[in-house]
Amino acid sequence: MIIEQDTWIILMIEDVLRDLGYSSFAVASSLEAAVAAANLRCPDLITSDIRLGSGTGIEAVRQICSARPIPVVFVTATPWEVRQANANAVVVAKPFGEDALKEGISQARTALAG
Repeated sequence: MIIEQDTWIILMIEDVLRDLGYSSFAVASSLEAAVAAANLRCPDLITSDIRLGSGTGIEAVRQICSARPIPVVFVTATPWEVRQANANAVVVAKPFGEDALKEGISQARTALAG
């Protein structure tokens, strides 16, 4: 699941996820849309910005992950906001490159498995 408002960033994230073997993507630009999409189909991975049209990515992730563990990577221009809410969160700062996002995804998967 990609929680993001910027179309270009969504496309960049999709490209990286395809390289890693993911084949389907739910995209949401608000807290409500993200939670609804996750309720329809539990995501294998979440990438989330913080600032959304409605709500925050932090709150969307909290709600989605409250009942089930899912690896999460926050992709944001304001990484300190994520760190204030969760010091252990995996964060990739915008602007980002393909390698940074791949590393963040690897860290999120490892953190969940460990």
